[in-house]
Formats: sequence, C-alpha cells, structure tokens
Amino acid sequence: MGAYFAEVWRSRFFWLSLVKMDLQLRYRRSMLGIGWSMLHPLASTVVLCVAFHEILNIPVRTYAPFLMAGLAWWGYVSGVTIQGCQCFVDAESYIRQHSIPMAVYPLRNALGNMIHFLIALTLVTILVWCLRGFDNLEALVVLPFSLVLLLFFGWGVSVLAGYVNTAFRDIQHVTNIGFQVLFYLTPIIYPPSSLAQSRLGQLVACNPLVPFLDIVRQPLIEGTIPPLATFRFATLTTLLVTAAAVLSLNRLQRRVILYL
Repeated sequence: MGAYFAEVWRSRFFWLSLVKMDLQLRYRRSMLGIGWSMLHPLASTVVLCVAFHEILNIPVRTYAPFLMAGLAWWGYVSGVTIQGCQCFVDAESYIRQHSIPMAVYPLRNALGNMIHFLIALTLVTILVWCLRGFDNLEALVVLPFSLVLLLFFGWGVSVLAGYVNTAFRDIQHVTNIGFQVLFYLTPIIYPPSSLAQSRLGQLVACNPLVPFLDIVRQPLIEGTIPPLATFRFATLTTLLVTAAAVLSLNRLQRRVILYL
C-alpha cells in the first residue's frame, strides 16, 4: 500500500485541480461566490436561534456560537457521507479513462467539504471572539489535530459510502433519511445536558459521532480542551474507519468499474 499512496501523492495536482473545479462549478455565476459558505450557516443559525433559544432558555450570546459550530460540523459530516455516496459514480468518466488510484475521488470529496467547514469555523471563531472575548485561545491549540482527524475520518467514510452506493444505488437515499434522523440524535441544536435524564439522552450518549463534535466545539465554544477519553475514542474510530477504507481499496477497487 505504500506504493499505492505514493502514487496518490504523485497525482496530487490532478485531485487538487478537481477540488478547485468543484468549487468553481458550485459558485459559477454567483455574486458572493464562496461567501455563500459563510452566509448559509449564518442564516441557519439566525433562524434556529430565534426559534429555539427561548425554548431552551439559553441567552442568544451563548446559544448562537454553540449552534453555529454544531451546524458547521454537521455540514461537513453529512456532506462527506452523502456526497461520498456519489464520489465514484460522479467520477465515472475519469475512472474509465485514467488509471489514477481510486483513493483520489473520495479525497476530492473530503477536501472540498473541509474547505467549506474551515470557512464556517472561521466565522464561528470570529463570532465567539466578538460575543465572548478571547478566552478560548489556549484551547484552540488542539483544533488542528481535531481537523486532521475529521479529514481522515471523512475520507474513510467517503470511500466506504462510495463503494457501497456504487453497487447498491439505493444507499444514497437511505443515507439521506438516516441523516435526517441522526441530526436530532446529535446535540447540535440542543446541549446534551438538556436531555441528561431522558431516554433520548441515553441514545445521544451512545451516538459515536458526538466525540467528533466535542473535539471541535469544546475548544471553540467552551474554551476547554476535550478530555483525553474523547480524543482517544475519536482517534480509534478514525483509525478503524480508515483501515476499513484502505482494505476496501486494496481488495475491491477493480470491481467498481463493473458497477458503473
């Protein structure tokens, strides 16, 4: 596999150009361009903040950054999974014409979503500093490690979702429905403490995505470094997903063309 990933690196100009092309196509003829990556989470935050801050009895200056960070994270996780289902199907013309490693197409998806995630996180950081000051600076040192974990996790998920959806095209529709349910089982619009004594709170506690949310939101919003156990779980999960993706690339990549 070392030679395989060396080939991925040698083809970096190809997959970087694909990422650039995706961004250009997405915002072509748009006046704001990539600024929509900032406006979308901001608009969603305003709407949901107005709707829920009184229900949850949380001050706006506390709830708005909390909510925006959750929505930005959710946009990345749902994006790499749902769009990952199509990563090989959308690249059919390239796959049929070139012998470039298949790993580059899920990487294209993960990098594109990470760029939008970073833009949204920049807006969250500015909002936190404006509303609550600079008390999170020390905790932000762990954020690069969190983002690297999320990038590898997103790549692995894209590989697996792409392979499964290539063989069974209904998977993308099932994934869409599943993520609608999962959104409410993840503490994005509500703090976990609000459900601590309920059955739903027990389900939320078992959600494997929650540690990935915590390693981003706790440094940004709470100004604290997440517990080592949280990082350990997120790292172990990322390693397992990445290992499964690498194994799939090693054994199944030649079969993808049969389903396209």
